[in-house]
Amino acid sequence: MAFGLVSVALGYRDLRPLMPDTGDALWLAAAETLREAGAVAETIGDARSASYAWGHLGALYEAERRYGEALSLTRKAILAAQRVNAPESLYRWQWQSGRLLNAAGRGDDAIAAYRRAVATLQSIRLDLASGPEASRFSFQQSISPVYLELVDLLLRRAAVFGDAEAAAPYLLEARQSVELLKVAELRDYFRDDCVEAARARVQKLDVVSPTALIVYPILLADRTELLVSVGGGLKRFAVPVGLADLTREVRQFRRTLEKRTTREFLPHAQRLYDWLIRPLDAELARHRIDTLVFVPDGPLRTIPMAALHDGRRFLVARYAVGTTPSIDLTDPRPLARERTRVLAVGVTKPVQGFPPLPYVSEELAAVREIFGGTILLNEEFRVSALEQNLREERFSILHIASHGQFGRDVDRTFVLTFDGRLTMDRLDQVVGLFKTRQEPLELLTLSACETAAGDDRAALGLAGVAVKAGARSALATLWYINDEASAKLIAEFYRQLQDPSISRAVALQRAQQMLLAEPRYGHPALWSPFLLINNWL
Repeated sequence: MAFGLVSVALGYRDLRPLMPDTGDALWLAAAETLREAGAVAETIGDARSASYAWGHLGALYEAERRYGEALSLTRKAILAAQRVNAPESLYRWQWQSGRLLNAAGRGDDAIAAYRRAVATLQSIRLDLASGPEASRFSFQQSISPVYLELVDLLLRRAAVFGDAEAAAPYLLEARQSVELLKVAELRDYFRDDCVEAARARVQKLDVVSPTALIVYPILLADRTELLVSVGGGLKRFAVPVGLADLTREVRQFRRTLEKRTTREFLPHAQRLYDWLIRPLDAELARHRIDTLVFVPDGPLRTIPMAALHDGRRFLVARYAVGTTPSIDLTDPRPLARERTRVLAVGVTKPVQGFPPLPYVSEELAAVREIFGGTILLNEEFRVSALEQNLREERFSILHIASHGQFGRDVDRTFVLTFDGRLTMDRLDQVVGLFKTRQEPLELLTLSACETAAGDDRAALGLAGVAVKAGARSALATLWYINDEASAKLIAEFYRQLQDPSISRAVALQRAQQMLLAEPRYGHPALWSPFLLINNWL
């Protein structure tokens, strides 16, 4: 009965913005119903329902800025959730407590409350869409803000200190919180614990790659923070551009970048450069950086950073560029060139309603010419044949030149084979043969995949493909390029990859620079969508 009353109250609450003329009456109805639900729940000893009743009542008072009453009710909700060990509701009320304490000007207490909420989230590995509001759950609304609001408070606290040493613990905790969020996002997208195996292989990256600058762009409502890891330390740079303005600029950049016949993208490329790269110029020069590794957030996952422009040249003209969904999930070991073996597979024919890929034969032939290996083309490229080849021989590179689509959720994400669709779970099983070996797959290449423009979550799936497949790195495209430029870039990338003195990121940089130097292929629509994901070494 108490659960039912909470649901009724939430219905009143949700009607309020739709019926502004009766808003006060609906607020009172919601509050009275929640009080009744709380009283009933306590009478019958239903602490779980009591937690929801008092917590949501606290949220009603929070919306009215009655912070003292809201905090008192929220504490009752926390105690009730703790009594029945209900972490799926406990973290919500700890989070709410943090918001209320922050609104009341109690910054340190707010940080402590947010830490407790994050600790509760980290302790659970279950479907959080439970309780009387399951239909309202989404990761973006119910999980992500907990981490980001904590990061916001930590960065603000760090900004108070003029002394870098005093600010350092707050910056370190901010980075750790961002990393926890990144891992949670991938776990939510793939709906499994594929991330745990990747985390187990990590070593300290600042030592491994001293000439790489790792950039965490943190997108907040009122500003963008660039949290930079370089030389074993952390620095922050605040840019006065909020999430809405940045998102708008990113969307316009991506939309115009794909238009091969215009340079409409250029003002957007320059504006984004001014916001995301120019503040770092002094650090880049001081540490002699040659590689920028981005841990992108939200809309920034949908664009190629290599195509940002400083007014004279593209970013890739100066720096190799890598991207990773999480540094904690990056296995930072250089490629062992002396035993490189490639399995190259693809489809040129129109199958399952997808158009032909006329340049795939040329692409696969170039790959085999450079590294040797095995080719499975068209009818030969079936899931069973792929699995058999991976089981019988130790390949270090799997190159797939076939249509791939990354959707908003993992069920809409696949790579096309001649006879079916290779889902992410099936890819995990097939490539997962490497997980039991000492040497995992070094590189997974997906040369004809695409994500919908403006779809941050689909781009998250692309960013996480190496993690899901258990590969150390991936080379993949944000959008499909039906042009011989793609085959030329791939061939040059593998030629450069033969050189043991350069990293994977530099190999891609040189391949992109080669196309950029040719007038026919110089437009970034042709060379920039290729992303090197995860291990850039």
